[in-house]
Amino acid sequence: MKIREIKPGIERPTLTVEVVDIGTPKIVETRFGEAKTALAVVKDETGTNNLKLWRDQVDMIKPGDVIQILNGFAVLYAGRVKVNVGSRGRIILVKRTKFV
Repeated sequence: MKIREIKPGIERPTLTVEVVDIGTPKIVETRFGEAKTALAVVKDETGTNNLKLWRDQVDMIKPGDVIQILNGFAVLYAGRVKVNVGSRGRIILVKRTKFV
């Protein structure tokens, strides 16, 4: 699936994207306790989208990395479509950026 095809309510999309940016992580209170979260911007040849990162995902990827998102879901939040991985999904690192 490509980013331009992502619509709210789509479940279990598989996307291969490049991480453009990761926002500043913050701690939020959830029904399961405190959790680290950050919003990433990802892209493919059809466009960009937001990806919500949770807990270990925040430190797992870096800008420039190519990742695959498996079994995610899409929601409409604050007027924008956002991809979430959720508890059933996974992020797989396909290609790591070389750091200088």
